[in-house]
Parts: sequence; structure tokens; C-alpha cells
Amino acid sequence: MQFGICSLSVVPCRKEASNTSEMVTQLLFGEHYQVLDETETWLKISIAYDKYECWINKKQNTKITEATYKLLEMQHAVLNTELLQLIKSRSTGITFPVPIGCTLPGYLNKECKIEQEVYAFEGVVCHSNIKRTTKELIETAFVFINAPYLWGGKSIFGIDCSGFTQLVYKLSGYKLPRDAYQQAEIGHPLSFVEEAEPGDMAFFDNEEGKIVHVGIVLENQQIIHASGKVRVDKFDHYGIFNSDTKKYSHMLRVIKRVL
Repeated sequence: MQFGICSLSVVPCRKEASNTSEMVTQLLFGEHYQVLDETETWLKISIAYDKYECWINKKQNTKITEATYKLLEMQHAVLNTELLQLIKSRSTGITFPVPIGCTLPGYLNKECKIEQEVYAFEGVVCHSNIKRTTKELIETAFVFINAPYLWGGKSIFGIDCSGFTQLVYKLSGYKLPRDAYQQAEIGHPLSFVEEAEPGDMAFFDNEEGKIVHVGIVLENQQIIHASGKVRVDKFDHYGIFNSDTKKYSHMLRVIKRVL
């Protein structure tokens, strides 16, 4: 069995073993994974955090030992909380940016470590096992405002609706699966929009009844979500009302309380 970790800022993860295949998610720096299969140039992986299966290019793989993988599984992740921060390799002196929500393996005294490689990190961090308040969760959500929508994206440079909710909740100490339909399976359903409180999650379906969109409830029947960009719109028992188009963009299926 092989194991790996992301040692780059962001790595695209594909549905199939091809550069032309759709990107279904991303790896952020410090995220580790298990290798399930491989071709000459591609690896099929299972991301440790959410068990999401996808393909990455072998050129973007950094190997770790099974012992390191197991150690990372035992540790509570330390995450970067700044929009973008620089990290520096002690051995090569190379400095590169890492985005908000990335993991800092073995973080201690402003350093993190991947096998024998040590990185200096001067940014602000949070611990994934410490649950933050609803107010802090909403504040984190607003950090992403205007981030462009990108199918499969998980960073401020491009993010999709469920990548947005997963990352915001992760930074707030709560673990969510990757896709909207998976996230809709957790939490407690509410009967009415009027019962919704900030921090609740609202899910929206298509004409076939499939969950295709998710956002985070705010005060005054507003919602923050990734649609074209991370934005705030009004929503009611019909769905999300886009203030730019003056039309409903998504039809409400259910509101869930997960906090």
C-alpha cells in the first residue's frame, strides 16, 4: 500500500486518469491520502479527510511512509486561517504560497514537517478539534466573499458550493463530507424557513430531485453560497432569490441544523 501527501499549494483531482477529465475536488497543502490504484502517469487516491476518491498526476505526488500516514491520522490537524500565507522550505530556501484551510502537518513552534522536510510558517493557525462559535463560523464564511466559482474547487482562487461549506465548517471545527448530496445526509431537518438560524445549512435540488447546491444560512433570511462567486442572497421557502437577475436561482429542498 502506498501513501502520499500534498506538498504543493493546490493540486487538481480528476474524475478519471486524464488531464482532460473534469476536476472533482482539490488537494490543499498538507492533505494526506492513500493510493488505491495507478497507471503509468496517474494515481487513484482516497483523501484521508473525507474518503473522497479521485485521480492525481504522479508528478504532483509526494510519498510518505505508512507510519507517517498513521501518525497524521492520529493527530488533530492544524490549519492555516489566513487567506494566503507564505511557507518556506528550510532545506531548499524555496518560499511559496499556501491558501486558507491548508493543513500544517506536525505543526510546532511556527514550523511544520513532511517526513524530513521542515517548513517555516509565520501565519495564524487554528486547531481542527476546537469548535468555534456560530459567529466565528459566519465570519470565516465571509472571508471567502467574491471568491470565483470553480467546479471542484476548494480555494479562494476558485471554489464550488460544497467545497465552500466543507472548508468553512472545517475551519470552525466541524467535519463535513465533500459533495452537497452527502452533506445533506447529516444534521437535523427543520420544518420551516422561519426556524432557520445562522450556521444552519440549506440544500437545493434540481428538477429530478437531486441535491445540487448548498449554502450557509445567515440572519434575516439571507444565505451565503458559491454561485458564480461566493455571494449573499435572500432565500425563502421557494429557494434562493438572486438580487442581480431578480429571479430564483435554486429551489429549496431542506434546511439542516449541523451545529
